[in-house]
Amino acid sequence: MSPKQISIISNLLGIQDSSIRNTIAMLKEGATVPFISRYRKEKTGSLDEVQIANIQKEYKKQIDLESRKETVLAAIKEQGALTDKLKRRILEIFDPIELEDLYLPYKRKKKTKAGVARESGLEPLAEAIKQQRVQNINAEAKKYINSKVKNITKALEGAQHIIAEWISEDDKIRDKTRITLRKNGTIASKVVKKKKDEAAKYRDYFEFEEALVKCPSHRFLALMRGQSEGFLRVGLNMDHDRMVESIERKYVSFNAPCAKLLSEAIQDGYKRLILPSIENQVSNEYKEKADKIAIEVFVKNLRQLLLSAPLGQKATLALDPGFRSGCKVVILDKNGNLIYNTNIYPHPPQNEAEKAGKVITDLCRKYNIKAIAIGNGTAGRESESFIKTLNLGIETYMVNEDGASIYSASDIAREEFPDKDVTVRGSVSIGRRLMDPLAELVKIDAKSIGVGQYQHDVNQTLLKESLDHTVISCVNSIGININTASKHLLTYVSGLGPVTAENIIQYRKENGNFTSRAQIKKVPRVGAKAFEQAAGFLRVRDAKNPLENTGVHPEAYPIVKQMAKDTKSTIEQLIENPATLRSLDLSKYITHDFGLPTLRDIIKEVEKPGIDPRGAVASFSFDGRIRTIDDIRIGMILPGIVNNITNFGAFVDIGVKQGGLVHISQIADKFISNPTDVLSLNQQVTVKVLEIDVHRGRINLTMKGL
Repeated sequence: MSPKQISIISNLLGIQDSSIRNTIAMLKEGATVPFISRYRKEKTGSLDEVQIANIQKEYKKQIDLESRKETVLAAIKEQGALTDKLKRRILEIFDPIELEDLYLPYKRKKKTKAGVARESGLEPLAEAIKQQRVQNINAEAKKYINSKVKNITKALEGAQHIIAEWISEDDKIRDKTRITLRKNGTIASKVVKKKKDEAAKYRDYFEFEEALVKCPSHRFLALMRGQSEGFLRVGLNMDHDRMVESIERKYVSFNAPCAKLLSEAIQDGYKRLILPSIENQVSNEYKEKADKIAIEVFVKNLRQLLLSAPLGQKATLALDPGFRSGCKVVILDKNGNLIYNTNIYPHPPQNEAEKAGKVITDLCRKYNIKAIAIGNGTAGRESESFIKTLNLGIETYMVNEDGASIYSASDIAREEFPDKDVTVRGSVSIGRRLMDPLAELVKIDAKSIGVGQYQHDVNQTLLKESLDHTVISCVNSIGININTASKHLLTYVSGLGPVTAENIIQYRKENGNFTSRAQIKKVPRVGAKAFEQAAGFLRVRDAKNPLENTGVHPEAYPIVKQMAKDTKSTIEQLIENPATLRSLDLSKYITHDFGLPTLRDIIKEVEKPGIDPRGAVASFSFDGRIRTIDDIRIGMILPGIVNNITNFGAFVDIGVKQGGLVHISQIADKFISNPTDVLSLNQQVTVKVLEIDVHRGRINLTMKGL
């Protein structure tokens, strides 16, 4: 990569050239983003994962741009139109839009009006009109009448089409139009009259116009969705007359005999060729920006959800509620293995509450159950009340079951439970989500988990890339127990993939649990590079060397051993005495590969071996008076859980099917620019009911003054 390209990325991201150069070099060598950010801080200047991922994205953009330049140069050369000056200009371009504008005159086009006119021999006439050097235009046009051009009028029309195309290919005019639309344009929408009754949810946009620069991402995406569903007509507007005047000032000498013809051609070129193209381009730019912001919201929510506090390894009874079909009950051992399942029918129409209560009580005693997980879907609140009437003395948790049905019908679920139906698989997923949200949720398409905004409207490729990066980041930030992790979870570990994950599971089956990280090298297809990338993120519990259960990479073991030797202690004693660690002069251990940032990380890891950074799960109870939206009254103050965050507010579960919205203006007593400034997913909050729209299933809430 050239110094110029490095400089472009540096200026764009605000990161030093040397950090970018080193990061790109490591990426080219096959290093992963989690590995680089965690174990190569000296080379990157302690860049975090987000910064490194951004470098990776911009590096790919530069590679794609170089590839596109090669294609453009080859196409122009094939036409015999590539001059040294044009080649130099193309090579010096680092903006994809500028490159496409420059390439436009040489691009092979479908049959156009201008193309037909050229084939009829009218290009010299067009050039004469453009140069405004003809005194008698009709006499000049008469010279071009032939079998394809029937009369003077047709000759002049053809020449104007050619001029219109020339104007539309002027990169400076295109750039000025684009800048003006970005800066001064508006976005407007109107309802499709025939569908007005069906478009009720878009009524705020039936007659709408707003400055494009002020249109927030969620509103832009809402407008685009309304248009794609056929309810709205959306367009971009600006002062077109002023733009045409500015083009005319560049080309037209108004005293010339050809002035009117040239002016008409310019207006045609602007309205028919330039404007649709630029409007589409700017609209796509804003769509990309809106997509990026929406995906960032989704990523934040997903990260918080994946890193939710786990219950841990405890025998759990999980219940997937239902009325007519009953409640599906499963028993999971402390490792999440299914050991029993059955159905109970405590609710209408069967009303077998007494019988169901005895089944639950007996199961809790028999399997020494430590926690009960209840899905929060249909009959969830009723099932929670039923369980509480049993007075079992066991902590009960409501679990968000979004996506559980997706998992239960997936190939992963069928592979795990080939002889169980989807209802049992769904119940298992609910229980495992309580025990370890991360390990279970990685099995489900992130779009189905129920967080984010407009996830089905944004660029799906970009969304998948971002969500995959988030899952990988979360998995590697926690550290995975190699002896209990599922194949699917191992797939997301830095340096591993589906094949090596499967090989680890198979090795474990054939040889028993891993006793050291070094043993991982014996797994087929886990070579030196894969081991380097993965080892620090895999944990071996109860290993002989306690460092195997920390985030200390094996390459740094000698440093910790030296620290132990210098303090006349063992590694075990170092771990048990954090004060000794903190008293060390780390400058003594600095080498070419290990600087202070990495050494400080080593100390932190040695101080807390095996500690899960996600904390402990907290219990929660909804207001007992509330079951459905009909139970809610304006002014009620209720407990709730934040279950989704968007740019315009947060959705709070208050114990009914419909989530309540706390608009961004109602979140805090002070101004906030983003809900995530004060709220996080799964946060327990207190809210007050402002409005209820039973017909539309909407509840508006506030947190102000509470």
